[in-house]
Amino acid sequence: MKPSKKVALIGCGGTISTRASHAFDVLDYPETGHKLTANEMVSELQPLVDFADLEAIAFREVGSSKIGPTDWLELARLVRDIFDEKPELTGIVILHGTATLEETAFFLDLTVELDRPVVLVGAQRPLGAVGSDALSNAVAAIRTATDEKLRSMGVLIVFNDEIHSARDVAKGSTYRLNAFSSGAYGALGVVDPDGVRVRRAPLPSDVKFSISHLSALPRVDVLYAVAGGDETIARACIKAGARGLVSAGFAPGMTSPLEWKELLRAVSKGIPVVQCSRVASGRIARRLHLKEFSIVSGENLSAHKARILLMLGLTVTEETEALQNYFDQM
Repeated sequence: MKPSKKVALIGCGGTISTRASHAFDVLDYPETGHKLTANEMVSELQPLVDFADLEAIAFREVGSSKIGPTDWLELARLVRDIFDEKPELTGIVILHGTATLEETAFFLDLTVELDRPVVLVGAQRPLGAVGSDALSNAVAAIRTATDEKLRSMGVLIVFNDEIHSARDVAKGSTYRLNAFSSGAYGALGVVDPDGVRVRRAPLPSDVKFSISHLSALPRVDVLYAVAGGDETIARACIKAGARGLVSAGFAPGMTSPLEWKELLRAVSKGIPVVQCSRVASGRIARRLHLKEFSIVSGENLSAHKARILLMLGLTVTEETEALQNYFDQM
């Protein structure tokens, strides 16, 4: 019997779409392995998937360290166009490298209106390597994309049989198979052998940005706080044309005196600054010293996700309180 569910498989490359040069090539495969096309990945996966028809959509065949804002804009438009042109699709799965997977997912979550699941998935070990998680992760993502319960939960990441929201998920390990987690909030659910189980839903957010008029995103740079740091990096970013800055500061939201002085100079020049933390958990409350100097609180977003939200926010406004409102709604 022909499956009634149809899933588009967008290929972006990454470990999940790379065939190792030998069984123990789990380290050097980005350079020594062979990246498969979306069509080749469908050929690998379709025999394992009897519950959905897969349609290959080519996009990139690269490591995700090569994917950035220009690619995000193109990918968001591709996702929108696929859904517009293919109403019969149940969902979309995006095969993606793990290095920037959470950033791509967060950008899509902020820019694409969804009525069907979009699931990003990667792997820690390439195809053909001992202990590879590539095919098992991909099949779990396809199962998630075909589940009715996930239709209204925004962009998702599936990894190691766990389902995560793009808002909360972060990569936390370089080589372990359980590389992604959602910190204090936990996974939305799991993909078990007998079905997809959803245990919580992300809070709905009204924060969405139109990208139809955009050919590029504003430059936003991230500053990583270190003991004794000075103004050098912040000054270089401003000179390079940064339209906004994100401080990955000391917890619970501060940086070194010399860097702080340069951040205040940026604000005085009309360059918005968002204060985040370099630690892995906890939020940045908008304390008095942030309010009085018109610094935006990044709430509990990581610095790299705050960068994405600020980039998109700057396409609408440069006013501090309006930008703060975007972060408050996240």
